[in-house]
Amino acid sequence: MYKKSMFVRLLILMLLATAVPFLVSNIISYRSTSASIQDSHIQLNQNSMNIGMENIKNYFKELNQLPLTWYADADLMEYLRQDKSNIAKDMYLDRQIAAIYSLRPEINFVHLYGGITDQQYYQIHYSLFNAPWRDSIPTNRREDWMAVPNYEVKWIGSDRFLAMHKKLIDYPKSTMLGLLSIYVSLTEIERLNKQIYNAEQESEFMFVGENKQLLYTSTERGSSKLSLADIDPHMGSLQDKQGYWFGEWQGNKGVFIYVNDTFIHSPLTLIKFIPADLINQTAQQTLKKSLAIQFAALAAIIVFVSVLSYSAFVPIKRLIRNMARVETGNFGLESFKTRDDEIGILETRFALMVRNLEEYVIRDYKQRIELSTAQLKMLQAQINPHFLYNALQSINTLALRNRMDNISDKITELGAILRYSMDLSTEVVPLKQEIEHIEHYLSLQEGRFRNKLSFRITSEPLALQIPVPKMILQPLVENSIIHGFEKGTGSGEIEVNVTVHDRVVISIVDNGKGMDQATVEQIKRIYANNRPEPREEGGGIGMINVLQRLRIKYDERFEWDISSLPYNKTEIRLSIPLAEEDNQ
Repeated sequence: MYKKSMFVRLLILMLLATAVPFLVSNIISYRSTSASIQDSHIQLNQNSMNIGMENIKNYFKELNQLPLTWYADADLMEYLRQDKSNIAKDMYLDRQIAAIYSLRPEINFVHLYGGITDQQYYQIHYSLFNAPWRDSIPTNRREDWMAVPNYEVKWIGSDRFLAMHKKLIDYPKSTMLGLLSIYVSLTEIERLNKQIYNAEQESEFMFVGENKQLLYTSTERGSSKLSLADIDPHMGSLQDKQGYWFGEWQGNKGVFIYVNDTFIHSPLTLIKFIPADLINQTAQQTLKKSLAIQFAALAAIIVFVSVLSYSAFVPIKRLIRNMARVETGNFGLESFKTRDDEIGILETRFALMVRNLEEYVIRDYKQRIELSTAQLKMLQAQINPHFLYNALQSINTLALRNRMDNISDKITELGAILRYSMDLSTEVVPLKQEIEHIEHYLSLQEGRFRNKLSFRITSEPLALQIPVPKMILQPLVENSIIHGFEKGTGSGEIEVNVTVHDRVVISIVDNGKGMDQATVEQIKRIYANNRPEPREEGGGIGMINVLQRLRIKYDERFEWDISSLPYNKTEIRLSIPLAEEDNQ
């Protein structure tokens, strides 16, 4: 619909004529400012990374100075020179190891090799005790200790540690008295690194040693395999003190900024990855301001075009809405002022056509109501002569055979039935009258069939005063007798039950001959097609006619169902709404 609208086409054309020049100017402005913003952003980050590198070096210096106090401890140095182990020596060295272990909370493991006795001393955090920590300590071969780096990255279990190795030399001699290793967790290093990068948008890496071991990463802290080549295989060896290159990390394009330094003749490298979106954020903010101004201009154009097109397009849209109303059966049209142009003539002619159509529909509806009323009068006036003949015959037989006073009761019941059936002035009655009517009817039929027929009627007191259409129960009960018991030889029972919840539910059950499933489906099909029930000889008003009367009265709110198990249970259920308007 919108693709074919003249109003939309004109609006799109005006928007394109305005938006294209604005878009071109934005692209040129964005590209010119992005380069200068990028250079300043890189320079600012390099300065902050240099400051961060100094903080990390100071931290390394603090760790490196922890064992220097041992040289001032004459007893400790003397114990290290001894070539035999004893209890006093072991206890003293254990205390010194524990003292270093407790100096900083991030120290998790302290290990000492005795250079003279090959004895080991260590203090380890309880969480690492069951981990394979022995795989992380240096070799016990003294001739290999000189090759041990001052610091390196070691894994104990699933945790990464900074291992600081200190060779204990007996100055001024060159004797190697021991090798002290301190394993530090990354909590303090992580705190220092977080000061120089944005954890939500940036990524940072720290490498140590000649072979560039990964000490810290903000993105893959649990990875032991991440190397410098994994960050960017095309980058150089990072020989410069600082620099940058453009690359990609985890699917995001951006710039890698690095800073190199050394500590105790061992390299330190910091690398930060900054996404291109973050670098261009300032340029994007400028672009957003420009777009805001342009959108305001576009909004003004839309208002102008809308006002300009109002007189031409609004009547057409009103005519379309009126057509949609008529399609749904609503003949109330939107009001409009008479115009002298072609659109005004079209609206006037359409309104005239709708008025004529409404008059025709109302006239047809009234005719249908009158026809339904006439049918109801005719249905109420029908009395089954077959029933009257059989009832009178049973009363006469009872009088001749028994000579009892209850003949008067039977005649009274018959009189009540005749008066109720022939009262054509009443269309709606309390449900109590309908129940009393079928009680009289079943009482006469019980006398006719003697011991072959019994009945039971139950009703909630609340249901007795509910108004219902007249003559809706007798045809259904009569149908049960005629088709269920009259042509049979056995005994039968009829039960009528009335309950009230949010609806009135009337259930009529018999254990007679019943009907097969095909007949049940045929009854439902006749009702759905709104066709009258074929009259059988002596068939009475009929079940379909009762159902059609209830549908006329309650329309789609009326519900019903029928089920049959021959010679066991045949039930028809009527569900009538309790709406206020139905009680009037």
